[in-house]
Amino acid sequence: MAEVKEMQEVKTQKSWEEALENESWVAPLVDIYETDDEFFLNAYIPGVKKENLKIKLEDGHLVIMGRIDYDEAVNRKYVLKETEIGNFYRRFKISDSIDESKIDARLENGVLEVRLPKHERVKPKTIEIK
Repeated sequence: MAEVKEMQEVKTQKSWEEALENESWVAPLVDIYETDDEFFLNAYIPGVKKENLKIKLEDGHLVIMGRIDYDEAVNRKYVLKETEIGNFYRRFKISDSIDESKIDARLENGVLEVRLPKHERVKPKTIEIK
């Protein structure tokens, strides 16, 4: 019986392409900061599960896409609603100072943290005086 339910859930879940066409998408709030060695991008994406998150590098851009349970969110009986309903989409130009091969990400408590390490050539260097 559980197998039938899982199959039905898979059939009713929209593809990414269908969601892009038929559902609302909003830009998540983002904080970006840097250290000497790397940049950090924190995107606030409440309601997005790890399996409903896509991060990709495309034509020199970092693309973040996160899907919520859209139908459930739209059909709630709101008493107060201050946020916009939508999946999350944001695109950032990546500087050539970023080492794309070492980018990594983690999702915790509705916050996606993307670590963008700098190439060695752009890191600050202290020159020893002899």
